[in-house]
Amino acid sequence: MVRSIDKTTGAVECKDIETIFHDCFFHSFRVRLSGGHREPLYLPAKQPDSYAEIRYREDYIASALHETAHWCIAGDARRQQIDFGYWYVPDGRSAQQQRAFEQVEIKPQALEWIFSNAVGVQFHISADNLSNGSQQSLLAFSQAVHAQVLAYLDKGLPARAYYFAEALSGVGKYSHPFDPASYEFSSIWHSVNSTK
Repeated sequence: MVRSIDKTTGAVECKDIETIFHDCFFHSFRVRLSGGHREPLYLPAKQPDSYAEIRYREDYIASALHETAHWCIAGDARRQQIDFGYWYVPDGRSAQQQRAFEQVEIKPQALEWIFSNAVGVQFHISADNLSNGSQQSLLAFSQAVHAQVLAYLDKGLPARAYYFAEALSGVGKYSHPFDPASYEFSSIWHSVNSTK
């Protein structure tokens, strides 16, 4: 049973996200969400009686939601690998590396947007390649994330993602996270352009 968190201020905090994630998944999957780290990282359990750990950056809600999205998508084999077996090339990727990054990031960012709406925080698209990204590439990536959100809402989210989004939606007085009207492309594209 997921406990509800009484938030009289309406502002969600990282500890709230951690608590909800723990309540949803710790006992059934032996995984915990942990903030305060310099970089995000997924660490599988080392022993059958230990737990896996999803680390997110500092105290950033977006990082917590993004890393949980990766976990919600990862299958059993990926959850046995450090960082789900994905590679990471830092800012300054080639165009080919950026396309590969974007293909891996469409579904997690779509879920992150749904999770963000569930707790009432603004979602920001992240191409994570500030020094070599083109506006056209960012537009195409943003459109792909938006299309994936709508596909999830139409066809259904992965089971863990749905359960987590439902639990997150109880944090405050926010709109239902499964309403397609809550996902206007202009809201993410405006936030992309306002940061340039």
